[in-house]
Amino acid sequence: MAYFTYFAPTAPTASEQAGPRPVSVELARAELRVLKQTIEAVGTTRARQSVEIVPETEGRIVEINIKPGAQVAKGDVLARLDDTIERANFTEAEARLTQQRQSLDRINVLRKTNAVARASQEEATALLAEATAQLDRARRRLEERTIRAPFNGIVGLTDVDLGARVAEGDLLTRLDDLSEIEVEFSLPETLFAQIRPGQAISATSSAFKDREFAGRIEALDSRIDPVGRSFKTRAIIPNPDHILPAGMFMSITLTLSESNELVVPEEAIIFQAADTYVFVIKDGKALRQPVQTGQRLGGIVAVVSGLEQGDLIVVRGLQRVRDGSPVNVLGDDPTPAMTTDGGS
Repeated sequence: MAYFTYFAPTAPTASEQAGPRPVSVELARAELRVLKQTIEAVGTTRARQSVEIVPETEGRIVEINIKPGAQVAKGDVLARLDDTIERANFTEAEARLTQQRQSLDRINVLRKTNAVARASQEEATALLAEATAQLDRARRRLEERTIRAPFNGIVGLTDVDLGARVAEGDLLTRLDDLSEIEVEFSLPETLFAQIRPGQAISATSSAFKDREFAGRIEALDSRIDPVGRSFKTRAIIPNPDHILPAGMFMSITLTLSESNELVVPEEAIIFQAADTYVFVIKDGKALRQPVQTGQRLGGIVAVVSGLEQGDLIVVRGLQRVRDGSPVNVLGDDPTPAMTTDGGS
């Protein structure tokens, strides 16, 4: 009887009979999302084409059509210099050419009857060629007095007024083709094999805080800078409304890869020695599930193997969770696995 009095096991309490107490946890659902691997760079815009408008000869300006910010078409007259003398020279050269052509025609007729010597025909032919060259020179000098737009573009500022006398090479204005904008930037050499023409980029500027400009990679340099260990890359951004000027500083985001991945929040992943695992909720219990992880972006982790889409996993309360622990789920809906498509 003494044995039963002093050594009999104590009867289990009601809580012990009910098993371990549930652990309060918060859950997330493993979901498929598009992950983008990106890299950021900075660059400065420049016009697709840009030239300085300068006269090819000296003279006085008698017409000027330079309106800063105006759109002009190829061939439009931007300025005209006094061409009185050049126009007279052109008329004289035309008359001389006509005279020499008529003279050669008469000699050719007479030559058929041997009325003139062959040397006279050859001399008339040479004089006609000389007159033709003189007319071409006169035409060219007359054309130089009119300054035209070499391509479609936007006219810049000018400091030249009507009646001013300009010398050859004086800057009248600048002409920029802003239908597309080039942005040149540098990337580290480790990315050289991942960059190719046609890849999408997005660009932002502090001048347009609420706007993002889409573009594409046009070309990359064939050389790597031996000092900075980087290479130059050029992107094109369509600019149909001409809102982007040349010379603007821009931040560039380049998408290196884009794929559908099964993702979970980073805080759900547990690393222990060589093991990587999460706790999956099944039948009200937390079960340890080994996983293999991949890309990490913006607080989320891609799971390569070990989970299926829709699996519920523990993200908070992990300190007290053990394999097989019953759980008490806090909140109505599981926390989404991620809220963005990733980042750089």
